[in-house]
Amino acid sequence: MTRKYTIGIDFGTESGRVLLVDVDTGEEIATHVTPYKHGVLDEVLPNGKPLQPDWALQHPGDYLDVLFQSVPEVLRLSHIDKKDVIGIGIDFTSSTILPLDQQGDPLCLDPKWESHPHSWVKLWKHHAANKEADEITSLAIERKEDFLHRYGGKISSEWMFPKILQIIKEAPEVFEAADLFIEACDWVTYRLTNNLIRSSNTCGYKAFWNKEAGYPEASFFKALHLRFEHILETKMRGEVRSIGEKAGELTKEMADKLGLLPGIAVAVGIIDAHAGVPAVGAVHPGQFVLAMGTSTCHMLIADKEEAIEGVCGIVEDGIIPGYYSYETGQVAVGDSFAWYVEQAVPSYVVQEAEEAGKSVHQVLEEKATRYKPGQSGLIALDWWNGNRSVLVDANLSGTIIGLTLATKPEEIYRSLLESTAFGTRKIIENFTEAGVVVKELFACGGLPQRNKLLMQIYADITNREIKIANSEQTTALGAAMYASVAAGGKNGGYDTIFEAAESMAKVKEEAFVPIAENVKIYDELYKYYLDLHDYFGREKYEIMHGLKNMRMIETVEPGQNNRKLEAQK
Repeated sequence: MTRKYTIGIDFGTESGRVLLVDVDTGEEIATHVTPYKHGVLDEVLPNGKPLQPDWALQHPGDYLDVLFQSVPEVLRLSHIDKKDVIGIGIDFTSSTILPLDQQGDPLCLDPKWESHPHSWVKLWKHHAANKEADEITSLAIERKEDFLHRYGGKISSEWMFPKILQIIKEAPEVFEAADLFIEACDWVTYRLTNNLIRSSNTCGYKAFWNKEAGYPEASFFKALHLRFEHILETKMRGEVRSIGEKAGELTKEMADKLGLLPGIAVAVGIIDAHAGVPAVGAVHPGQFVLAMGTSTCHMLIADKEEAIEGVCGIVEDGIIPGYYSYETGQVAVGDSFAWYVEQAVPSYVVQEAEEAGKSVHQVLEEKATRYKPGQSGLIALDWWNGNRSVLVDANLSGTIIGLTLATKPEEIYRSLLESTAFGTRKIIENFTEAGVVVKELFACGGLPQRNKLLMQIYADITNREIKIANSEQTTALGAAMYASVAAGGKNGGYDTIFEAAESMAKVKEEAFVPIAENVKIYDELYKYYLDLHDYFGREKYEIMHGLKNMRMIETVEPGQNNRKLEAQK
């Protein structure tokens, strides 16, 4: 019997990776990564135009580069016959949105709009729409909108409608010029198939859509802004199709560019972190998955719906058909470790790493491993890019308590690792206190593969065994699994994601088990974390909000005040 394959394409924050997978076994045959040439645009546009604080944009051409470079490359590396590839699956950061023109092309690629920041892709971590998110939350509370409870009672600036509302208010001309607003995930499947389909996964978690009720009523959007009244039938057009279904078939034009045969199945797209859930086999209630990278996304499969504070979304059939899927998250995890290494580590540590032929992260981890829990005398809050769950407040910021003149770099590094584990424990307890069971923990993504100290800290702080994905490309594997379901059993794939998980999902035999002595100490430290969490996040959040507002004040260049005075004279 001829082996069949699917391709999973994982669009991350800094790069895209393509994975070719054996459908029968889940064996990863070949992979290739294409870094985004433009990276994250958070300071200037490609033409040098400055951006305001809290902006995070991307270039859609970088996504096409991933398709046109990495897909042919995995075919070349694998030496397989292209006729044996039966499907393509896409996963993507979210909510990453872009406006399209009437031809379905990104507005920012039109020379008329290329200098306008609002015409570009707004990356998931674009936080400049925080005021708009608060407006949506306030209106939903005032109108007693039922959808609000599915999002923990508060709307995030990262989601689709706050970002569109920011465009309406700050650049109405861009809003009018846009024929469609779409998740980048759904735009890529649109490009591959020429079939305009929106994913129930992206719409459910990021755009207030619900399987039973659909979107909120038009009256809600009209009350939000007059230009919003008809947005659903105009700029939000497109059938919402369930995760695990087929978005369409690969067009001849795209097949020729990718080196594949036209007509193969293209799966409905999925949020990147969510694709990791079936890839580790977490397809049953009580299984909790941490997708750990620059940020962490937590997904919990459950058989009931409960209103829980700070949940990013509760979506029926959202990730695994037949169940409710909850999402929560921490906005800065790997990013916070990277910030410390890139911006604050002393030069002698960098030199030591260079001489040892190791990364700075490796050196700090080795040094931090020598400390016992609590020995550094430090505790940190993991809000270096705001708090997604459970406080849903992008204006909060990180802090480290207990610093002295004797504090060492590795102690600070360890406190940052611990802070993210404390944040995860808070999220887990938020579920269990609401009566939603958490039975098993799985971790996937780049961090669990690289940092053993981090994962042992997580096991100790949560007091739970943690199983690790047996793949460095877990999200791409999950996307490939959904591609096998979109292709269907008759074409050599599977008819359900449960069948696909039985054959293709992977976890390592070795797991991280809590160390009783460490658990006891961390229980005491966690009490301090909770005190700080509630003080800075609930009681005195104005402190961090005020500091952030001061940070937004425009920097004055030397001599600029003098020039202003002369001009006034």
